[in-house]
Amino acid sequence: MPVPWFLLSLALGRSPIVLSLERLVGPQDATHCSPGLSCHLWDSDILCLPGDIVPAPGPVLAPTHLQTELVLRCRKETYCDLCVRVAVHLAVHGHWEEPEDEEKFGGAADPGVEEPRNASLQAQVVLSFQAYPTTRCVLLEVQVPAALVQFGQSVGSVVYDCFEAALGSEVRIWSYTQPRYEKELNLTQQLPDCRGLEVRNSIPSCWALPWLNVSADGDNVHLVLNVSEEQHFGLSLYWNQVQGPPKPRWHKNLTGPQIITLNHTDLVPCLCIQVWPLEPDSVRTNICPFREDPHAHQNLWRAARLRLLTLQSWLLDAPCSLPAEAALCWQAPGGDPCQPLVPPLSWENVTVDVNSWEKLQLQECLWADSLGPLKDDVLLLETRGPQDNRSLCALEPSGCTSLPSKASTRAARLGEYLLQDLQSGQCLQLWDDDLGALWACSMDKYIHKRWALLWLACLLFAAALSLILLLKKDHAKAAARGRAALLLYSADDSGFERLVGALASALCQLPLRVAVDLWSRREMSAQGLVAWFHAQRRQTLQEGGVVVLLFSPGAVALCSEWLQDGVSAPGAHGPHDSFRASLSCVLPDFLQGQAPGRYVGACFDRLLHPDSVPALFRTVPVFSLPSQLPDFLGALQQPRAPRPRRLQERAEQVSRALEPALDSYFHPPGTPAPGRGVGPGAGDGT
Repeated sequence: MPVPWFLLSLALGRSPIVLSLERLVGPQDATHCSPGLSCHLWDSDILCLPGDIVPAPGPVLAPTHLQTELVLRCRKETYCDLCVRVAVHLAVHGHWEEPEDEEKFGGAADPGVEEPRNASLQAQVVLSFQAYPTTRCVLLEVQVPAALVQFGQSVGSVVYDCFEAALGSEVRIWSYTQPRYEKELNLTQQLPDCRGLEVRNSIPSCWALPWLNVSADGDNVHLVLNVSEEQHFGLSLYWNQVQGPPKPRWHKNLTGPQIITLNHTDLVPCLCIQVWPLEPDSVRTNICPFREDPHAHQNLWRAARLRLLTLQSWLLDAPCSLPAEAALCWQAPGGDPCQPLVPPLSWENVTVDVNSWEKLQLQECLWADSLGPLKDDVLLLETRGPQDNRSLCALEPSGCTSLPSKASTRAARLGEYLLQDLQSGQCLQLWDDDLGALWACSMDKYIHKRWALLWLACLLFAAALSLILLLKKDHAKAAARGRAALLLYSADDSGFERLVGALASALCQLPLRVAVDLWSRREMSAQGLVAWFHAQRRQTLQEGGVVVLLFSPGAVALCSEWLQDGVSAPGAHGPHDSFRASLSCVLPDFLQGQAPGRYVGACFDRLLHPDSVPALFRTVPVFSLPSQLPDFLGALQQPRAPRPRRLQERAEQVSRALEPALDSYFHPPGTPAPGRGVGPGAGDGT
């Protein structure tokens, strides 16, 4: 596909004005100051510790302005380095305090007090210089004679020669006094590269300056480096960061000329290029040519992902730093627009919006995989005010309806029942902090009560014919909904539970009706683990469904304990561990040979090999996911299985839905993900 937005020829930045620089001979740092001032440079660098601001004891010298100039520090005529000369302008700030006796009694002060006012002023001025990866701090001692001490007036400047820096780098300079009486001065400056200075014959790294062209070829982008033959140079692609060091993307040592191939979707605003000759102490040239490109910004948002870290925090993960605002909102089932949520809360039916430049860029529900599809619940928002004042309202598309209320909305009509459920502990608390709390209350039982009388009247009126039609309709509906599947697993950890939730959510998109304890914990709490499992297993098998045993290291350990001892070993386990509770009735089906056709097994690639499953459970097929997804889905379908092409499409759909959850499980936040090479032959990239 052509890339019309891409420049067919792009040099390393704009062509700047060529500047001629002053030359300094010798490697030693030096300092000089304005006439009338005396200054001295400490022999060695100091620690960069500004300290806290303290009150001035009287008039003091303070930095008021920073000024820089680029010079060359030369060890030989053709062997120089770029250096930053810094001038600090100083002024007298503060004043002498009037003696207390003179203020009260109007008398003459002690003559000894006047003597400091006629003395000279001294100051220790610190210059802090930062240019990645170098940080230096130097100390300049300055003395101003008494004749020049005038309050609020500039007394001159002190000049430091000089801080060495790399061509094309960004430098940051701070200045303050020791002790520090005022906020430090700071200055940030972007240094030019070799083409912006008259230094090509003076700085070795500029002797073989490469010229970079960019061209597009379909979905690929070519970086063409016109470097003379046999010229050895290093090339690095990296993501420049606003805070912290750059993130390396790709690095290789090459011999000119070279063509580097990239995919145009990999171009983001912070993707930068660094080039340098493979010579000792060579200076590196940096350029970020895609910083302002709108399509590079689009690629950045496509690569951005929201990840849930804890129950109350999330992370916007992207290659570059993003100027964006995140806001929480709630969304009713049916695809209605997301509405503001105040105070900011997060959980079921809550979606995170990310906006940049007043445009919605990203909207995700971070908890969908672990909680399943959106439910027809009512969200009750509790707000807390001063003196322990509390109020409740129900979130609806029309707004937040106060409870109790005489309004005509659905939540208002059921407000009394919702408050009773809340007081009796039947609602699920999703959030609780100093500002308020959020509760989810089920509406299913009330909706069923409203329609029960209507259904009964229809059945009595239609008699036998209506009953037959209803049975046919129910049969057709059951066929359309697909086969029932009960998913059993061992809750090894929270990460594995999220992985199970992602699999169950993906299977729900197929003609399957999936039951899993993650989505039925309220019913489990009411019925008990064993009773809930017996009911689900009996219903699933009576409807011709299938029970899926999802094996993990924890599940294999539980099965081995049961097979060896006949009972589950005592120990700590989760309150919703239905897998442990289900072993008592799963094992008889396998021991009596009744499992084939009613059970299937599965495990995740890289987590467990099918051969690790106990032999008794391998009497039914055990599939490894996602590598054997087509066979696994074929075993879950009705006896009239779909065509192979349709089955492959469904397997690809489930695999795409599982990919983010698998990546998050095997590479959790805070661990480095495997690197990806750029271009052909990226074998020795770092």
